[in-house]
Amino acid sequence: MPLVIGGAAAVLVFAAVFVAVLGAVIPGSGAGTDTCPPGTSAPGQREPIADIPSAYLGLYMMAAQRYGIGWSILAAVGKVESDHGRGSGPGITSGTNHAGAAGPMQFLAGTWAAFGVDGNNDGHRNIYDPADAIPAAARYLRHNGAPEKIRTALLRYNRSGAYVTTVLHQADAYAKAGTPSTREPRAQVAPCDPAGLSVGTPSAAAARAIAFARAQLDKPYVWGAEGPDAYDCSGLTHTAYRAAGVSIPRVSGDQWQHGPRISIGRERPGDLVFFDSGPSTSTARPGHVGLVIGNGKMIAAPHTGTVVQIQPYTRPDLLGFTRPTAHQ
Repeated sequence: MPLVIGGAAAVLVFAAVFVAVLGAVIPGSGAGTDTCPPGTSAPGQREPIADIPSAYLGLYMMAAQRYGIGWSILAAVGKVESDHGRGSGPGITSGTNHAGAAGPMQFLAGTWAAFGVDGNNDGHRNIYDPADAIPAAARYLRHNGAPEKIRTALLRYNRSGAYVTTVLHQADAYAKAGTPSTREPRAQVAPCDPAGLSVGTPSAAAARAIAFARAQLDKPYVWGAEGPDAYDCSGLTHTAYRAAGVSIPRVSGDQWQHGPRISIGRERPGDLVFFDSGPSTSTARPGHVGLVIGNGKMIAAPHTGTVVQIQPYTRPDLLGFTRPTAHQ
């Protein structure tokens, strides 16, 4: 966790070990993960990479490119601080921990005030939103000498020699697993498990859209709404991709026509998933849409009386998928 530089800054101990992994939900409720579980990673994808939720991986890589710091360093900090947002310790999705740190990258209030970033361009610097917290961590590390003086930068992030050693060890493990690509695939995505649920590293824009959608979890469904306090289904997907810098139509039927269509079984995190919601809809004009996050799960605003939530999309009324990032 980063410290405010100054004589009044206290020396903090090594970050607490987080247990009881809950799934990458930020912020909000509902279990779910958007990477292969241990032991079921896609062919060619090693465990140290499969350990990172795809939305986080995309954000680490974007921040690394922007601030000139290795993605593996940022990923290692995220792993140690909060298990990429999945830790059960206090302060990760709300409030603060015993040291006053908050969010997935565990910032103190003073440091956040100085180095916080509006990473998803939504007009807010949200310490609990990984789309903001991850580039802020990169910005803070760069300010403190990274990448040339990475040990010094990490020691200022958390004044513990054990912390620095642990982060560097984890970063080395991630780096040895290979550098993933944020580009769209040129071939079929390898299945994650025998059921054929597809996985893969999302494009940078898709990762931003997923991160934005995650930050809206538990906000109520309101027909015709597209934030910031409520959403309908297509309002959520439209606003998520607008935050990612990708323009798509506003309503689900037009989003479906916008395409391109992706075959069932070849979907990736960040794709849109469409459903026949009753007699008034069809394959030409589907009535419901969600945002794929991986392993058969989506983020969606279902209907009146519900909230934005994580749900399975493998159900009888599934129509198909589109890939908004193909238009970039």
